[in-house]
Amino acid sequence: MSDDGTGMVRVEATGETVGEAKWAALKQLEQLVPNLDRESVEFQVVTEGERGLLGVGYTPAHVVASAAAGARGDDPLAEPGAGGAAREFVERVAQVIGASVTTTVSDRSGTVTVTCSGPDLGLLIGKHGQTIDSLQFICSQAAFRGYETRKRVTIDAGGYRERREAMLQRQADRGASDALRYGRPVELDSMAAAERKIVHLYLQDRPEVETHSEGDEPFRRIVISPIRTG
Repeated sequence: MSDDGTGMVRVEATGETVGEAKWAALKQLEQLVPNLDRESVEFQVVTEGERGLLGVGYTPAHVVASAAAGARGDDPLAEPGAGGAAREFVERVAQVIGASVTTTVSDRSGTVTVTCSGPDLGLLIGKHGQTIDSLQFICSQAAFRGYETRKRVTIDAGGYRERREAMLQRQADRGASDALRYGRPVELDSMAAAERKIVHLYLQDRPEVETHSEGDEPFRRIVISPIRTG
C-alpha cells in the first residue's frame, strides 16, 4: 500500500485471473478507505497471468488499484439493511468469475432483489441456472451475516426467474397430465428447493393430483401422483 502525497491510496494484488486480482485489491482498499466508492477505483493491469503447459510455470495476474483517500460512496443503498450488502456480494462474485454485469437492487416487502444486466448473463446464470441458484443461496446466507434483520434474497438476470418459473409450470402441467393419463406417479427432473416450492404451490389447487418430494440433495425431485377417487 502506498500514498503518493496526492491523496490517492494504491495497493497491489495478485490472483489466478485478472478478476480475482481486482477483487483482492478491492478488499484491501475497503480496509484502508472507509465506505469506499467502488466506482471510483482505477485499475492498472500489470500482467494478465498465464497458465503454464500442463499446469507447470503458472504466472498469477497482477493489478494495481488506486482510489482517493476520501472516496466515500453516497449511494443510499450502501447499507446492508437496504440491500447494499446483497448487491455488493453479487458484484464481487461476478467480478471473480469474469462476468461483466450491472446491478440494481430493490427492497420490498421483506425481499431484497438484485437484478443483473449486461453481456455476460449466460456465465452468471450457468447451466440450467445452477450458478445463479447457488449464488442466490450463498448470498442469502452471507450478505446479512452479523445483522439482526435477515431478508429473503432473490437474484435475477435478464428476466431469467420469470422465464424459469413459466418453464417449471409447463413441466408441472405435463407431469400432471401424464400422471392422470397413465394412472401412475410421474417423477420430474431433480431441481433446487426453491424451484420445487414453485411446482408444489402451482399444483396445490389441482384436486386430481398431489405432489411430494423424494431423494437426497442435490438430486431431490418432485413426484406427481394421481388421486384415486371412488
